[in-house]
Amino acid sequence: MNRPLEFILWHNTVLVWLIALGVCAAMFGIINLIIGFVKGRVATFAQHSATVWDNVLVHTLEKTKQTFVVLVSLYAGFTFLVLPARVTQLFGVVVAIAVLVQLGLWLSTGLSFWLRGYTQRQLAHDRGVATTVSAIGFVAKVLIWVLLLLVALDTAGINVTAMVAGLGIGGIAVALAAQSILGDVFASLSIVMDKPFVLGDFIRVGEMIGTVEKIGLRTTRVRSLSGEGLIFPNADLLSSRIRNFGSMAQRRVVFEIGVTYQTPREQLARIPGMIRDAVTANTDMRFDRSHFMRYGDFSLNFETVYFVLTPDYNRYMDIHQAVLLSIHEQFEAEGIEFAYPTQTLILTRPTNQS
Repeated sequence: MNRPLEFILWHNTVLVWLIALGVCAAMFGIINLIIGFVKGRVATFAQHSATVWDNVLVHTLEKTKQTFVVLVSLYAGFTFLVLPARVTQLFGVVVAIAVLVQLGLWLSTGLSFWLRGYTQRQLAHDRGVATTVSAIGFVAKVLIWVLLLLVALDTAGINVTAMVAGLGIGGIAVALAAQSILGDVFASLSIVMDKPFVLGDFIRVGEMIGTVEKIGLRTTRVRSLSGEGLIFPNADLLSSRIRNFGSMAQRRVVFEIGVTYQTPREQLARIPGMIRDAVTANTDMRFDRSHFMRYGDFSLNFETVYFVLTPDYNRYMDIHQAVLLSIHEQFEAEGIEFAYPTQTLILTRPTNQS
């Protein structure tokens, strides 16, 4: 009489099935225990370490999927079983694909975390690094997943060489059908490499101005002064004339004022000095010149040039406002009148002829 443990169930005794399940359970616990132990030890070490690799490892291990752990545990236990070759082969392919997917998650997660930390450390020195690192990260992730996909297809028994050749022919047709999209993508790479502007720069494109918020693969997003979002296709953006105020080290300011023709010559001679005093009373600026420039249609015009030693637009407006108010105050004290458009009409009465 057969014992219960010797009962045959799908080519294996009950005892063998129990051993296989026990191995599965043990492997599941061991893998989770190892992952938890490594995460705990590395996290503790990371609190007292200045390196970033321990943080990368902790963040990467947190992306371990329980589906992966379960499949690996089942595979370890099922090695004790005698199963049909087709079932064994199919299950092996499933486990291999799960391992490749988990490997892809680890690599892409670790890469993203490291690049994000690198960007934050470098932003203080180079704002353009955010755009460059973003593009490099995207390309690296695409390469990782493409390579893992090819390995997975090869593991599944698919002829990768023939498929790649077929994709190459189909890719030509797709490229022809998506020329505008590909143009924007290559324009994005050009922006990343040439850096005509970077994140945070204040730019003008035609009549539209704003701050660069995001440089994507197909479009660049700009936040305008009035608050709405402006979206530019990258190809169109590169073909436009771009004024990048974010790269300014200083701002050159030129302005004119006009006084009436009735202003005495002695006061005219003092006006450049008044303007110079008004400009130099401020900090973060450098006075260049102020001159009586020309005789206008209805005014005597003075031109003034000075430099604001910061690219900050708000600071420039504060200084310029203070300069104009000071000029107004000095002119008011001296009795000098600003000119405005006027016309003088001379009326004559014709003389009577006898």
